[in-house]
Amino acid sequence: MPTETIPSLVRRNGTMRATHPAHRVWAGDGWKTTTWAEFAGQVRQAGKALMALGLQPGETVSILGFNSPEWVIMDHAAMAIGAVPVGIYATSSPDEVAYILNHAASPVVLVENQAQWEKVKAKRDELPHLRTVVFVKGTADDPLAASWEQFTAKAAATQDAAFDARIDALKPDDLGTLIYTSGTTGPPKGVMLSHRNLHWTASQAAGMFDVTEMDSNLSYLPLSHIAEQMFTIHLPAVVGGVTYFAESIERMPENLKSAQPTLFFAVPRVWEKFHTGVSTKLAEAHGAKAKIAGFAMRVGSKVMALKNQGRSPSGLLALQYRLADRLVFHKVRQAMGLGKARVLVSGAAPVSRQIVDFFGGLDLQVLEVYGQSEGSGPTTFNQPKRSKPGSVGPAFPGTEVKIVEDGEVLLRGNNVFLGYYKDTAATQETLIDGWLHSGDLGEFDRDGFLSITGRKKDIIITSGGKNIAPSLIEGMLKDDPLISEAVVIGDRRNYLTCLLTLDAEIARERMAGRAGPAHEDAELRAAVERAVAATNAKLARVEQIKRWVILPRELSIASGELTPTLKVRRKVVTENFADTIESMYA
Repeated sequence: MPTETIPSLVRRNGTMRATHPAHRVWAGDGWKTTTWAEFAGQVRQAGKALMALGLQPGETVSILGFNSPEWVIMDHAAMAIGAVPVGIYATSSPDEVAYILNHAASPVVLVENQAQWEKVKAKRDELPHLRTVVFVKGTADDPLAASWEQFTAKAAATQDAAFDARIDALKPDDLGTLIYTSGTTGPPKGVMLSHRNLHWTASQAAGMFDVTEMDSNLSYLPLSHIAEQMFTIHLPAVVGGVTYFAESIERMPENLKSAQPTLFFAVPRVWEKFHTGVSTKLAEAHGAKAKIAGFAMRVGSKVMALKNQGRSPSGLLALQYRLADRLVFHKVRQAMGLGKARVLVSGAAPVSRQIVDFFGGLDLQVLEVYGQSEGSGPTTFNQPKRSKPGSVGPAFPGTEVKIVEDGEVLLRGNNVFLGYYKDTAATQETLIDGWLHSGDLGEFDRDGFLSITGRKKDIIITSGGKNIAPSLIEGMLKDDPLISEAVVIGDRRNYLTCLLTLDAEIARERMAGRAGPAHEDAELRAAVERAVAATNAKLARVEQIKRWVILPRELSIASGELTPTLKVRRKVVTENFADTIESMYA
């Protein structure tokens, strides 16, 4: 009997849930529905087209652009024929796009539009493996280019039986997808996730939250990220649910209000924006309305404390809860677009306990998940009836999580990756005897809830959930001889900043006798500004330095900011210049 995989489930949904909605897109005056029968047919057509292009099992198909049905169709189609989908962030620079296309040796890339095509076009001479560029929107006058319609028309050359044979030949430990994630140093690494990883993790999540075909989600976060892939690609395939595709990040709030999904995943930055909007509205209430809001928040906090323990309110509190729901909770949830939401998740970066408690007071239980791409997403997960705000939850069901002597968090289970693509050394460092070494430091409390206490790696995780290796950016900045040190800041922040120091000798030469401190010299500041701009031009938007400060002195060993071998001690630097850092986020 063929192995049960995500592609086989898509095919099954096309028959068993033929008339049930698979996805919806905004058509200007309402949501346009595509059924599972239609969606499975689209995946089949794209898979057959890829086979007509000569794609063999194990080859890769890259996807570059914002979330769309075509993004997901191409991902499923590639997996179905034994090929490997590779998501590329829509904000990636041409250099980053070229690196991934080359490292993955992709013969085919799907691009969203002309803007994404320009990134590929700028580097086409450096892409020897690339044979076909498929456009979601439009096309280009180029031998490599094909519109979506031209691409799918190629399916006629492949028999249905050949496509089905590819699905049936898939094995659990075959490579299912590649997730490119930044490491502490060097270029991005390709995380290899198997068909078992994807199917098992999505199935466990479905069971944990009792997700069914009646559930829905809104797709708006980057599909290159494993968390969004779980919610948009794999979980819907397992349960036969429906995905709403946001028009854009900017339109997400309006799309959310219209879709009213039952499942909603967001990074901390989104929850922060919701918090600002809702708290501002509540602050505008006066008199009786303010008293009602205060009453509801107090009741909501008490009830949420019970819900987190799997208990329900009773007696007077139950009566107060029903009243608060009618007067406040229901209206707030509906206005946010969460009127039907029953599972709310925050992940990809640490979320503030204050944010979780605030929404708890509005009867919105935000569950924090912790993990990494190498674990197919979740390592630990707060659960609806077993949640502790301020922690990242107990071990994901079916996995083992432990803390070793140096405090590092280790994971073992069917969600642990196969290794890093074309990088045996990095794999051997991270995957030891079946245990994934996370690089994060943590501790369990007596109830089995994990708290992350630090990071062995120097990776910055922004409030938007993007992993960024600061050493790469710092090295680019220090390519300018005027800059002696660069320390990139941005962990849990919504943009990157940088502390810079000047090479004293070069600064003195360039000042040519001008009086005053070097860090305040107008010409030197202009030179630094040019260096930052030149570095930013090579980086994706999320990796760019938004603000920077030239420190009045160089970092030193005496102050503890440098090791004896002149390596930067980030913790000491951030402590010594805490006020300066905060001024860049004021």
